[in-house]
Amino acid sequence: MATSTPTRPHPGPADDGDGRRGLAARVSLGKVFAPVPSEFYLIASTAILLTGFGLVMVLSATTATSTALGESPFDALLKQGVFAVIGIPLMFIASRFPIRFWKRVAWPLLILTVLFQLLVFTPLGIEVYGNRNWIGIAGYTVQPAEFLKLGLALWVGYVLYRKQTLLGLWRHVFIPLVPVAIAVVATVMAGRDLGTAMILVLIVLGGLFFSGVRLRIFIIPLLLGAAVVAYYAVASPNRLRRIMSFMDPNCDYFDDCYQPLHGVFGLAGGGVFGLGLGNSKEKYDWLPAAANDYIFAIVGEELGLIGAVLVLLLFTLFAVGAFHVIRKTDDRFVRIVSGGITVWIVGQALINIGVVLRVFPVLGVPLPFMSQGGTSLLSVLIASGVLLSFARSLPMRARG
Repeated sequence: MATSTPTRPHPGPADDGDGRRGLAARVSLGKVFAPVPSEFYLIASTAILLTGFGLVMVLSATTATSTALGESPFDALLKQGVFAVIGIPLMFIASRFPIRFWKRVAWPLLILTVLFQLLVFTPLGIEVYGNRNWIGIAGYTVQPAEFLKLGLALWVGYVLYRKQTLLGLWRHVFIPLVPVAIAVVATVMAGRDLGTAMILVLIVLGGLFFSGVRLRIFIIPLLLGAAVVAYYAVASPNRLRRIMSFMDPNCDYFDDCYQPLHGVFGLAGGGVFGLGLGNSKEKYDWLPAAANDYIFAIVGEELGLIGAVLVLLLFTLFAVGAFHVIRKTDDRFVRIVSGGITVWIVGQALINIGVVLRVFPVLGVPLPFMSQGGTSLLSVLIASGVLLSFARSLPMRARG
């Protein structure tokens, strides 16, 4: 009697080592209405509220100057709105990607964002107030360094995650982290953008801090980062003069202190309840960068102390949601990247507000979600999507 030989199943794609098939990370869309932790709602809602608040303030801050130039008062709003309409869906799309995907794109994304940043040194590059960190594409001005922040945060998290058992040895902490980070920061400093370079340094330091490296090892990169920033601050006499002007009681009103003082005038003029939305006086070409780096001054002038506190409260709630992700996760990669992104967004907000209050010198960093600038808005929304992706991964026992 003949026996039939069992047929072998058709060989499938090779296993990638963690029980998943295929070399590419697959995006699991899951159930649209699947339950998500409270951290997800907190981060998403504050990001959307800050973005909407920012659109209103950009419109208010630009109507006067746009009308004076014979342009539509809604031009700035429409340009910013395009990036908001693109960025918010991208935030939720990014939230659907698994952690495995973010680990696999860390290196490629850093390389791509560095190459994108290097375009500022091509004929596409645009120089603004001595800084060459923008490029012109299809009528839009794009700042590649904003995407570099996200690429660096993911890369730092991946490198430190892969070396998690070796972080007690300083050489494994430094290589390749410090040389690559210095090279990345150098691409920005070559365009003389000290403010963005400082944020990149903060991202690296934030990643190191949340990776759990020993304090004695962490202090060395901290001092090295401070030394690099200090060197570039004093390397240019003009930059040093502008940075130190906030400490000079006799600072020239018509030169270095014109913008900082008008920022304070705007905040002081608003009082507790503000002059009313749209009633700012400083936006009538008195305050340079009213819709950009100094938009918080317009918030304080038009909406008063109440509006300013509301902005601070929204950023606080965003930070609470992000820190809950850091505290509750069991994945070191998630903890490190979440820490870097949180230090970037919340730290940049505090620096921007501190500049307006004259606690810090003028550094030229925008207020996340709110300042006019489509690239900045797009990058922080996508970064928020990464945080939302991590929030979805929280273990069930931590979701209570």
